[in-house]
Amino acid sequence: MNLDTAIIALSALSQETRLRVFKLLIEYGRGGTAAGTLSDQLDIPHNTLSFHLSHLSHAGLVTSRKQGRSVIYAANCDAMEGLLAYLRENCCIREENCDADCKPRTNPKTKRKKS
Repeated sequence: MNLDTAIIALSALSQETRLRVFKLLIEYGRGGTAAGTLSDQLDIPHNTLSFHLSHLSHAGLVTSRKQGRSVIYAANCDAMEGLLAYLRENCCIREENCDADCKPRTNPKTKRKKS
């Protein structure tokens, strides 16, 4: 993931309703759920939900597919994992004794200092 993509994703998630929608979609996994279910569970009007799903979809965080007369939305788990990996890719890279669970990876541009 690059900086521009991360900014778009973080911007989409920085709004309360979109974050609530995304967190609920994560609960449904890759199978997703119908927009009506999201609307009912979050008590969000359909047109408002559609507006927020559009933002999440534009950011690449949500996918949709037709199933009969319904539209099924799902969290894009690959995009979410990509965003998390981007945020932690250099975790502790400048700390000699890192106890974090983020398992930092060596970045070819920044050499990790040997202990």
